[in-house]
Amino acid sequence: MTAARTPFPADRPQPGLRERKKLKTRAAIRTATYELIEEQGYDTTTIEQIADRAEVSPSTVFRYFPTKEDIVLTDEYDPLLLQEFRARPADEPWPQSLRHVAHRAIALGLGEDPEVTRLRCRLMVEAPAVRSRMMESMSAVGRALAGVIGERTGRDPESLEVRILTTTLIGGLMEISQYWARHGFREDPDELVDRALAVFEHGLPGEIH
Repeated sequence: MTAARTPFPADRPQPGLRERKKLKTRAAIRTATYELIEEQGYDTTTIEQIADRAEVSPSTVFRYFPTKEDIVLTDEYDPLLLQEFRARPADEPWPQSLRHVAHRAIALGLGEDPEVTRLRCRLMVEAPAVRSRMMESMSAVGRALAGVIGERTGRDPESLEVRILTTTLIGGLMEISQYWARHGFREDPDELVDRALAVFEHGLPGEIH
């Protein structure tokens, strides 16, 4: 298991010393958690064990992550991806923009921490607490995505249509992750994204309309 890393794109301001120390602590907590889960399983890994491995106090762990599930699931990618969505050409169809951002998310996850990305997906299948927390987290991402889609389409982000759209998309992205894990990570995740978005845009292959 490789150490957790935090992406710093070249076009973003680099953090100061204090922020770098915080990020280093967050990374140490994550790395300790991933190592312990690989060694002994998710359910038997405790916050006290994580704190001891990361050489911090349990209160420090909770200061950075409210729950054990958050240690597994939290990353810095969501704001970057929403920013990329906003940066897409104004005349680009939003499904194409979404496809670009989804592929970018895969590239970030697998490029930075491929083992961690697979571990997260596996735990979404194996650990109900992780899956439940992921659903809560993705709900927040869905609200942010609704705002971006509202900006792009001129629609009210709280309208029923936009909310249904984003909820469906978020549910599909979660199912891609779990499908990938259930099938032993053998399939290309980029191809799974394309297949999912094709169903979303055009319906089931061979479906009679």
